[in-house]
Parts: sequence; structure tokens; C-alpha cells
Amino acid sequence: MRSMRFTLQNNLTPAKYNESMLIELEDLDEVRLRALDHIQVQKRRVARAYNKRVRAKIFGEGDLVWKTVLPMGVNDRKYGKWSPNWEGPFMVYKVLKGDAYHLQDLDGEIHPRLVNGRYLKNYYPTMWEIMENKTKDG
Repeated sequence: MRSMRFTLQNNLTPAKYNESMLIELEDLDEVRLRALDHIQVQKRRVARAYNKRVRAKIFGEGDLVWKTVLPMGVNDRKYGKWSPNWEGPFMVYKVLKGDAYHLQDLDGEIHPRLVNGRYLKNYYPTMWEIMENKTKDG
């Protein structure tokens, strides 16, 4: 039905040819809708498989965290490629909606800008820091 030669071979009239083309277009829409449904099912499968391995980062008030050095990918000229990627530790001062956090220095200074949770990770003190704090307290 796609070529004029095929139309002439079967001796179709122009009206019959147009009718057959319209039927083929309707079939094409159905095929496209089935393909779209198939793509959506595949995307849901991939998302479900990916989300099995993803762990949500949830921080509470008072948690110690590292914050990524923003803007990302900018190196200090002094250190070059050995520039630190994380800075801190900071304490979570306030938790807001949308995975946003107010941070506070360990000195007590509150940072004015909010930080998204994707730019934070948990801070775990080292054995030496724990020992240092015990000697200060004791």
C-alpha cells in the first residue's frame, strides 16, 4: 500500500487506496500506543531495580555531617587535584522539607544558606578524635 506501483498492480481506485491508507494509519496509532505502553512498563521495571539498591540519606537534628565542597569540580590552586572534596564536620541545626538542612559549625555559628541532603554524608569521628575529647573532658 505504500507505493504507487503496488496500487497500480492491484488496480485500486483512488478512493479505495485512500481508504486503505486511512485504515493503515489507524493501525499505526494502535501500534504506537502499544509501544508507548511497553516503554513505560520497561521504565518502571528499571526504576524498581535501581531503587532496590538506593538508600535514602536521612539526617536528624544534632547529627554530624560532612558537606561537599561547592561548587563541585573546582580545585584549590595550592593543592591541585588533591584538593579536599568534603568539608566539615558540621552539625545539622534544623531539618526542613524537601531534603533541605540548616547547618551549624561545631563552634555554634549557623550557616545562612540551606544545603540539600544529596551534598551531605554522615561524619564518624576517628578513634583519635574520640581519645582527644576524652582527655579534654577527663
